[in-house]
Parts: sequence; structure tokens; C-alpha cells
Amino acid sequence: MDATRLPGKPLADIAGAPMIVRVWRSAVAARVGPVVVAAGDEEIVTAVQAAGGTAVLTDPQLPSGTDRVFAAVQAFDPDARHDVVINLQGDLPLFEPSNLRAVRDTLDASGADIATLAAPIADAADFENPNVVKPVMSWEKGKTYARALYFSRSRVPSGVGDLYHHIGIYAHRRQALARFVSLPPSPLEKRENLEQLRALEDGMAIVVGIVDKPPLSVDTPADLARVCEAARLESRPR
Repeated sequence: MDATRLPGKPLADIAGAPMIVRVWRSAVAARVGPVVVAAGDEEIVTAVQAAGGTAVLTDPQLPSGTDRVFAAVQAFDPDARHDVVINLQGDLPLFEPSNLRAVRDTLDASGADIATLAAPIADAADFENPNVVKPVMSWEKGKTYARALYFSRSRVPSGVGDLYHHIGIYAHRRQALARFVSLPPSPLEKRENLEQLRALEDGMAIVVGIVDKPPLSVDTPADLARVCEAARLESRPR
């Protein structure tokens, strides 16, 4: 709730529903397993429960979203019945449910520790945009996913070829998630301000599945206005 660029962001109204509720609904629609909102504020828990969802209140001082997810999983599933945990950011209110299935399928097919998604960058202005994270990937012939070598806010790799926009969703194997949160922030993680680099520096395998386009994320009032307009157009009778 204390987002500096957009205070109260999780409860921002989008076409009549709080943003976090829209994300929760998308996750439920994917039908990949139980959906739990990991919240750092009572107001978020109340909004999710009012919509019929499950939310777990976590320590607001946790250092990262991944730590918050791990704390919520430990509270919701202390017996470790679920061996895969998908971390979907709460600021993607137009997220397609099919993308949740895609990241789960990528993890299943690869045998990696962590799977995530990316989409081709369509707007050349995003090549240099530090808010658009770019994965550097190694492709293997015949595979539907690529091995992640690095992630950066800079334009990488250089030269001719496609560049990709990383999407903020991760499918973790339960053991990999526990291992990740036990590690201190790594040097490259702190340099790029990208926590997935902690996993790569520790030797964990991350694979990237490719989807057609990235969902609109909300970080600023301008982003919120764009998402509200897109949601309004989406809800119009056809």
C-alpha cells in the first residue's frame, strides 16, 4: 500500500474492482491450483476476502516479494502438499490466465528450478527503457523454452536480433523457493536491482517460456489510466 509512485496501488479501482482482486480473478480462472494472495497490509486481505478469495497477512518488513510469497506458502501449506509455487505480481490486472498455465508447463517441461516468461519487445523505445527488464537467453534446438543466462535493465544482448521483455511471473519448485529465500542478496542482484539474479549467481537453473505480448503493469498514475481505459474497452458489448 506504500508504493511510492502510486500510493494504495493494490486497491486502485479498475472498472469497478480493486486491482488486486482483478489479478486474483485471473489467477483463479487459470485453474492451476489454489490461489492465495500474499499481503503486507490488512486492507488488502479485507478486499480479497470480500471478493471470496484467500489472503495471508505477512510481515510488511519482508525484503522482497519472493520472501512474502514464501511466508504465505508456509502459512497456507505447512505440510508442503504443493511442490510448485507460482509467484504472480499483484500489479498485472489484465494478466491472461493462459500465461499462468504457460509458466507452469514451462517448468514441467524443463526440469529447471525456476521458470518465467518473456515476450518480444514490439516498441523500439523499450530497448533502452530501464523499467523493461531484458532476459539474455540460450536457445536449444527443438525446445519451447530457453535457458536464462542473465537479466538486465540495459539493452542486452547487443547486435542484430530480437530483444525480449521479461514478465513478472515465476514458477518455483518448492525446494528452490526455500533455497532462494535462505540466500543473502547477491552482488549482481544489488547492482541491477533484480532479485532473480540471486538465483542465477547461486547456480540455480531458470528457464524462460515465450508468449506473444507482455501484460500491462501498473507502477504510475499514467499506467493506471492506460489500464483503466483498456479494461473499459475490454468490457464493452461487442
